[in-house]
Amino acid sequence: QVHLVESGGGSVQAGGSLRLSCAHSGYSDSTNCILWFRQAPGKEREGVAGYFIVAGTTIYDASVKGRFTTSQDNAKKTVYLQMNALEPEDTAMYYCAASVICSLNLTIASMSHITWGQGTQVTVSS
Repeated sequence: QVHLVESGGGSVQAGGSLRLSCAHSGYSDSTNCILWFRQAPGKEREGVAGYFIVAGTTIYDASVKGRFTTSQDNAKKTVYLQMNALEPEDTAMYYCAASVICSLNLTIASMSHITWGQGTQVTVSS
């Protein structure tokens, strides 16, 4: 089973940037995507980006498209989420997940095996 560890969260002012890292122990044969979700207090967990590990392409939620990008360093076994032009609305706990189903819809993604990291907090002040 894949083991994931997120890092890179912190506190920034609006307009600032952060780069989150998702270090993994190695993909299983069934892992198709690294998904990035976030959850703000009192809100549901929502998908923001999905990185297709073979194709190297990414899908983004409309709320972050143009501001967030993903990348992968195979040698370091790490997937990154670069977050630019951060807004207070981006404040949340961010999670990466190794998933069979590449969907930003949590219900759909959860229909097959998904492994979560422990999360990293991002706080954006105005």
